[in-house]
Amino acid sequence: MPRAAWNRTWRAIGGFFRDFAISSPARFAILVFVSLILIFTALLSLPIASADGRGTRLADALFTAVSTVCVTGLVTVDMATHWSAFGKAVIFVGVNIGGMGALTLASMLGLIVSKRLGLRAKLLAAGDTNPLRSHGGPVSESQTVRLGEVGQLLRTVALSTIIIEAAVAVLLYVPIMRAGYSWLDALWIAPEYAAMSFTNTGFTLNEGGLEPFQYDYFFMTVIMASVFLGSIGFPVIYALSKQLLVPRRWALHVKLTLVTTVILFVVGAGAFLALEYENPGTFGTRDAWDTTFQAFFLSAMTRSGGFSVIDIGELNGSSMVVGSMLMFVGGGSASTAGGIKVTTLAVLALAVWSEAKGRTSVEAFGRRIPSDVQRVAVAVLAWGATICALATITIAQITKAPIAEVLFDVISGFGTVGLSTGLTERLPDPAVYVLAVTIVMGRVGTVTLAAAVAATSRSQHYSLPVERPIVG
Repeated sequence: MPRAAWNRTWRAIGGFFRDFAISSPARFAILVFVSLILIFTALLSLPIASADGRGTRLADALFTAVSTVCVTGLVTVDMATHWSAFGKAVIFVGVNIGGMGALTLASMLGLIVSKRLGLRAKLLAAGDTNPLRSHGGPVSESQTVRLGEVGQLLRTVALSTIIIEAAVAVLLYVPIMRAGYSWLDALWIAPEYAAMSFTNTGFTLNEGGLEPFQYDYFFMTVIMASVFLGSIGFPVIYALSKQLLVPRRWALHVKLTLVTTVILFVVGAGAFLALEYENPGTFGTRDAWDTTFQAFFLSAMTRSGGFSVIDIGELNGSSMVVGSMLMFVGGGSASTAGGIKVTTLAVLALAVWSEAKGRTSVEAFGRRIPSDVQRVAVAVLAWGATICALATITIAQITKAPIAEVLFDVISGFGTVGLSTGLTERLPDPAVYVLAVTIVMGRVGTVTLAAAVAATSRSQHYSLPVERPIVG
C-alpha cells in the first residue's frame, strides 16, 4: 500500500477513536481498560511468563490481568513462585498503568492521538480527575480542580507516580537488605513494593511476602504512608503540592477526603484492636505495642492497600464485618484506591446529619453541597451495593462456600483491595470469571459504568406534577 494511503488509513483510525472518546468518554474509558486486560492476559498466558515455562491457564491469566490492571491484588496462583521474571515485569508495568485510572489513562491516550489537549480533551480528563463532574451538572470550579488546570493535573499524575514510587523504593532499600536479601535482589524488591503500595495493589512477588518485614516498623510505616498517598487521590496530591501550608485555602473536596480518611483510619484501627486483641490466630500472641501497630496497619490496608501480615481467614466474624465496611468505602476519588470513595460517604453522612437537624441544605466547612451531588452519592452507593449483592449471591451459589467468606472476598474485589480469606485461590473457573467482572466494575467506577450503559443523554423540557410518597 502506498505511503499516502497508509497515512489516510491511520488518520481515519485516529479520527474514529478521537470522535468516540469525545462523544462517549465513559465508554471509551471502559474500552481502554478492557483492551488493556486482554493485552495483559495474552502476555501472561505466554510460556515465558510462567516459571515452569508451560504457560498459564486462561482463567488464571485473565484473573491476574484483571487484578493487575485494576490494581486489586486478589490472586488465584502463588504470585511469588508461579511467575517468571518476565511475568513479574509484566505485572509491575500493569499495576502502574492501571493505577493512573481509567479516564485519566483515556485522556492521556487522547492527548497522544490529537497532539494537543483541547477543551474537549480537558472535559474528558475532568470526568475522572474532578470527582464532582461525573454527574454532568454545573459545579463550582473552586470545589476541586479547575478546568484550565487539568493539563497540569495529568502531568502531576505521571510525575507523582514516578517521584513517590522512587522515594519509597529508596526508603525501603536498606530495610530489605537488613531482612537478609542481597543488594541485587533489593534492587528489584524495593521498586516492586513501592509500586504495589502506591498503586494500592498489594501483590507480594517475593517468597514469604511481608513475613520477613512484619517486625520492621520503619518498613511497615513506609508502606502505610505510600498506600495513604495513593489512596487520597491525584486531585488531593495536586492541591497539597500547591497549598500544603495553607489549609484554609484547600478545596472542599480536599478537606472532606483528608478528614474522612483520617477518621476511618483511626476508627478502623480501634475496632480491630478491640475485636482481635484476644484472638490467638491474629493479634492474641503479640505484645501490646505490636498489636496496636498491626491494628493500624490492618485498618490502612482494608482501605485498599491489600497487604497483610496476619491470616485474614482467622479474623473473628465481627472483624470481617468491619473490614468489609472499610473496603466498601475505599479511598479518595480519582485515586489508585477503589470502593464507593470517602467523599461519597462524607456527602451521605452530611446529608443524614442535616436531615436529622432539620436543615434545608447540606453544608460543610462553610460551603453548601448541591443536591445533584447528593443524588450522585446515593446512586454510587446503590450501584455498589447492588453489584456486591449480586456477585455474592452468584459466587455463593456456585461454590456453596460460607457466605461470610464470599461476601468478604467479593467486597475486597469490588473495592480493589486484595485481602482474602483464602477463598479466591480455591474458586472454580465460573466463580473466577464472576469475581473478575466484579473487580472491573468496581475499578472503572459505578458512575462511569452507569454513564457507559446509558444509550443517550436526553433533556426533559417539562416538569410533572409533584406528589410526595410516604418514605420511612
